[in-house]
Amino acid sequence: MSHNLFESTTDFLGVFDGITAADAATWSRAASFRDACLPVINEHWQKAEYPLDLVRLLGEKDVMTDGLEVDGHAHMSSLGAGLALMEVTRIDASMGTVIAVQAGLAMRSIAMLGSDEQKKKYLSDMADCSLLGSFALTEPNHGSDSIALETTAVRDGDEFILNGEKKWIGNGASGGITIVYARLESGDVSGFIVPQDTPGYSATVIENKLSLRAIHQAHITLTDCRVPAANQLPNAKSFKDTARVLMATRIGVAWMALGSAVACYEIAREYVLERQQFGRELAKAQIIQQRLANMALDLSQMMLMCREASTREEEGTLAPEQASMAKLHNTRAARRIAADARDMLGGVGILLDNHIARHFADIEAMHTYEGTDTVQSLIMGKKITGFSAYK
Repeated sequence: MSHNLFESTTDFLGVFDGITAADAATWSRAASFRDACLPVINEHWQKAEYPLDLVRLLGEKDVMTDGLEVDGHAHMSSLGAGLALMEVTRIDASMGTVIAVQAGLAMRSIAMLGSDEQKKKYLSDMADCSLLGSFALTEPNHGSDSIALETTAVRDGDEFILNGEKKWIGNGASGGITIVYARLESGDVSGFIVPQDTPGYSATVIENKLSLRAIHQAHITLTDCRVPAANQLPNAKSFKDTARVLMATRIGVAWMALGSAVACYEIAREYVLERQQFGRELAKAQIIQQRLANMALDLSQMMLMCREASTREEEGTLAPEQASMAKLHNTRAARRIAADARDMLGGVGILLDNHIARHFADIEAMHTYEGTDTVQSLIMGKKITGFSAYK
C-alpha cells in the first residue's frame, strides 16, 4: 500500500511511494492544516498580519518538532519532518517559515546546544506553540558574513550583558524567547536564551515586505541587556556549533521550496485542464504540455534531492556542502516553476485568489534566507576546488 499523498502526475517517479506508515501519519497531520489555513491566509498575507491562531494550530497538530526529540510529542524521522514542512509550505510559505524558525532554528539550538534543564524548561512549550521562539544571528551589517557578528556578551558576575543589533529575526517581536548569538570576550561565539520582556531588549516589526507577509520579522536592539549566566547555551562554544544548527535548516529550506513548487505546478495543471482558449482546453496545446513536463522534471529532481538529503541526515552522514546543494538546487528550481506557473495562468496569475502570486513572492525569501544562492555555491565550490572564496 502506498502512503504517498501526491498524485502520480505530481510525484512522477513515485519518490515517496515507499515511505513508512509513521512518516505518512506525520504528512497527513500537516496536510490537515489546509482546511483552516487556506481560506484565510491570503487576507492575512495581504494585510501583513501574523495569524497566531494558525501558529497555535500547528502546535496542536504536533508538527512543530522538526525531527527533534521532545517529551510528550510524536517522534518524526528526518524524512517525516521534511514531508511535514513541505506540506505546510505547500499550503503557505509564511506558515512553513514559522516551523523553520520556531522548530528548525530556535528549538534546534536548545536541543543541540542547550543543557538538560533548558531542554526540559522550554522545548515542550515551544512544540505546542504556547511559547514562541526566535533565532537571532543575522545582523544589519552581517548577513551572509554571519561569522563576523558584532553583538557582544560580557560576563558580569552571574550575568551576561548583551549589546548589539539583530535583523530579519522571525518571531523576534512576537513575545516569547529569542536565542541570541553573541561574541564573548574570548572572541568565541555563544548563544543565550533571552526572554523578550528582558530590560534592554527592544524589537520592532520590519514593515513593507514583498515576501512572507504572514509572519513577522524583527529588527532587535540589545542595550545593556542582562541575562542570567544560566541562560547561556553550554554547548554553544564556537561558530562551528552554530553552523551545525544552520546545516539542518538548509535541508528544511529545500523541502520548503519543494512545497511551494508543488503548489504552483498543481494549480497551473488544474487551470489548464479547465481553461478554454481557441475552442479547446489549454491542456491540449503542445507548448502547455511541454511546460508541464519541464515542471515535472524539476519537481522530480527536487524530490530526489530532498529524500537523499534527509536519508543522509538520519544516518548522520550529511555533509555541509550536500545540504547547500539541496538548498541551492531547490530554490532555483522553485523559482522557475513559480514563474512558469504564474505565466500559464495569464492575467489571473497575479491575483492572490489563485495562490500562485503568494508563492511566487514568498519563494524569493526562501532563495535568500539560510544562505544566499552565492554563499551556497561557494560552499560547494570550496569542496570542489579545495579553495575558499569567502575568506
